[in-house]
Amino acid sequence: MIDHVKPKQHSLNMQNRKQLDITGVLNVESFDNEEFLLKTELGHLTIRGQNLHIKNLNLEEGLLSIEGHVSFLAYLDPGSSSKSGKGILGKLFK
Repeated sequence: MIDHVKPKQHSLNMQNRKQLDITGVLNVESFDNEEFLLKTELGHLTIRGQNLHIKNLNLEEGLLSIEGHVSFLAYLDPGSSSKSGKGILGKLFK
């Protein structure tokens, strides 16, 4: 029996730091108008800025569109949380 494993797909498309379209989104862990924490196919992604809001969200398709002024994007290192003993929130609030 051949098992067809779907390859991990994740992309970011930002336009003028005002609109961010993301694919490969598994979950929106938390969000407010200054910060989003997402679980993506390739790890946790932090997005920071001002006046951020969700324009479109479809978790079945893994799509998210965010509008606002984007000032920061960072992926959390997937292996470091278990080594340091800190969780995701511990890393965000050093």
